[in-house]
Amino acid sequence: MTYETILYAAADGVATITFNRADKYNAFNRSMVSETIDAVKSAARDDAVRTLILTGAGKAFSSGQDLRELNELIASDGSNLKIGDHLRRGYNDLVSRLRTIEKPVIGAINGITAGVGSSIALACDLRICAEQAGFVFAGFVNIGLIPDGGGTFLLPRILGMARAFELSVLADNQNRVDAQTALQLGLVTKVVTPDQLMGEAAAMARKLAQMPTRAIGLTKRALNRAWSNTLDESLELEAQLQSVAGTTYDFREGVAAFNEKREPRFQGR
Repeated sequence: MTYETILYAAADGVATITFNRADKYNAFNRSMVSETIDAVKSAARDDAVRTLILTGAGKAFSSGQDLRELNELIASDGSNLKIGDHLRRGYNDLVSRLRTIEKPVIGAINGITAGVGSSIALACDLRICAEQAGFVFAGFVNIGLIPDGGGTFLLPRILGMARAFELSVLADNQNRVDAQTALQLGLVTKVVTPDQLMGEAAAMARKLAQMPTRAIGLTKRALNRAWSNTLDESLELEAQLQSVAGTTYDFREGVAAFNEKREPRFQGR
């Protein structure tokens, strides 16, 4: 399929979505949000796709919202409600789909990511970071806005409340989180050289694509609910989801492989 602002490719069980506005540091406009949503929907529907990679073309993963478009959006109405509507029609849907798609999503963070670009990166299940990349979370407060794109939900769950507040509010250059600091904080899984990034992401994606996809998806569903469930609710959800997992081909194959002392051949079903 052909898009104007992103690239989409699928092979060997892995779909790769590349933000492709390199001349704008992959700033999100309405078209790029819409096309990314469509690509995630396509990956979700395609049984041959078992893992997703998100990355950016050029020097940035994403510099966040295209502020020129945002200015036009505000000027057309002059109402702050327009910004909220903009979120509801676009980013909210995208982040929700990334968090609820029952396939693992890897962020290959190739360069700087700021504002809502950082929120999109946090919505991935795993992140691999190039050495020169980094995260800027205080871009919102610099223009008098709050973090969006799920940033207020995801960042404190990864870093804790105090550190999330610090990075979201203290808007100076010292609060750019470089790649090594991101690794130490647990924001990313691995830091590699720029020329290794896509190879490392592809290797991780292929490994995940050979694993029992339904079990991974159900695990993701349970973890998403962990923050709002009580212990008893989590125990019951585990029982329900385990009942589903126990009906899959991959469960039967996993048990058979264990008994036969061989490597399992999972099919993602």
